[in-house]
Amino acid sequence: MKSYTRLAIASALLVSLAGCGKIEALFKDDNQGAPVAVPAKADGSVQMLLPDFTQLVEREGPAVVNIQAVRSESSSQATPSSDLPIPVPEDDPFYEFFRRYMPNPNQQQEPPPSESVSFGSGFILSADGYILTNAHVVAGGNQIKVMLTDKRELRAKLVGLDKRTDVAVLKVDAANLPIVRIGAPDGLKVGEWVAAIGAPFGFDNTVTAGIVSAKGRSLPDESYVPFIQTDVAINPGNSGGPLFNLRGEVVGINSQIYSRSGGFMGISFAIPIDIAMKVAEQLKSSGKVSRGQLGVHIQEVTQELAQSFGLDRPRGALVVRVEPNGPASRAGIQIGDIILRLNGQIVDSSRDLPRMVGDQPPGTRIKLGVWRKGNEQNVEATLAELAGEQAAQPAEPAPSTPQSYQFGKLGLTLAELSADDKQTLGLRGGLVVQKAQGVAAQAGLMNGDVIIGLNQTEITNIKSFERALASANGNVALLVRRQDSTLFVPLRLN
Repeated sequence: MKSYTRLAIASALLVSLAGCGKIEALFKDDNQGAPVAVPAKADGSVQMLLPDFTQLVEREGPAVVNIQAVRSESSSQATPSSDLPIPVPEDDPFYEFFRRYMPNPNQQQEPPPSESVSFGSGFILSADGYILTNAHVVAGGNQIKVMLTDKRELRAKLVGLDKRTDVAVLKVDAANLPIVRIGAPDGLKVGEWVAAIGAPFGFDNTVTAGIVSAKGRSLPDESYVPFIQTDVAINPGNSGGPLFNLRGEVVGINSQIYSRSGGFMGISFAIPIDIAMKVAEQLKSSGKVSRGQLGVHIQEVTQELAQSFGLDRPRGALVVRVEPNGPASRAGIQIGDIILRLNGQIVDSSRDLPRMVGDQPPGTRIKLGVWRKGNEQNVEATLAELAGEQAAQPAEPAPSTPQSYQFGKLGLTLAELSADDKQTLGLRGGLVVQKAQGVAAQAGLMNGDVIIGLNQTEITNIKSFERALASANGNVALLVRRQDSTLFVPLRLN
């Protein structure tokens, strides 16, 4: 009965399509499991048959592996305490005896190291045993073990990892392994079906599916990866596993989820495979990744900032600090410049620039299109090598504040920096915010902020601030130093 029902439905669908001369549209599947579009209805609505992932899983599943990374964690030794738990009061005659001769219980032997295990997924790139996964899965692992779908367990060597992109390469001693096929993430379309294979919570070879929700997502502290956002179910253990398109090609590495509970909530992120493969090639050849560095600190251009700098719309990367003696400094890049292009490629957002610069090797000469004081200019720079990840710098001390000056229209009470403050902060001058209210408070200015620029004019004292304010024509963007960061803050004066 079930077979007859399916045959009847299929026959009816074929007859319907034949009537409109569109039968061949149903057979444009290339036997890769891709869904087939049915011709649009008269009202423009589109129908689509659901995709079949069975062939994809059978063909690509054997190249997906489970990964276990064992970490040794030594418990910190208890530090001696001056407050000894002596069982007598201090005024007791025997107190001194106990203090001198009773062993200090806080001086304990260091306990033996404990072990923790990190679980994740990965996939085989080459038949001789190179495997791609996430850096956070294997970072700090003393022993890394890879489990294949045929139940083999192999010891893996860490070839290298890159924390900036969260990519790691492993190598196992094996031959004739099944491998994945690499796809092109640029060809992905929002709304397209994708599938993940991994080991969530240790359940190996688990298949989940969904659609591409967005492309080019930027996440906090992730400047080098334009993530693919999907609604594919990803949970702990999926990290490092492949994201497939319906042709069975890997288009991403499942890396992160957005969650308030620790579990999947419908938003997951994958590293585009083209970026991961560039990193993997460098890790295989040298064990590390070399990236170009321009030597600027940047921020996003908002509508208010675009108006302040005379730009037609929000675009580009706004320079808020130039590293001394860096490539940008030597090239003449200035604070307040807006970088619009790099080698002819449009810098649409500030998050685009680090990735575009990082894609270039050190020593590369690049051409920048820069918006400066109402005009676009070309500037050439030679990239330096991006240094390793730096430890967080301590916050700078709050500067002392001499005589106050009030600017009621801005809602600011300001004071010039003292000579000691200039030396401490490494600045030629500036104005410290003693009080922010009204317009300034609404814009986010805070007590202790140091104003070092107005639009594209350097501010060193009250006179320079008044001159720059008078020529601002109502559009004001203040360059502010706040502890170890620098940013432009636009003020709405109208």
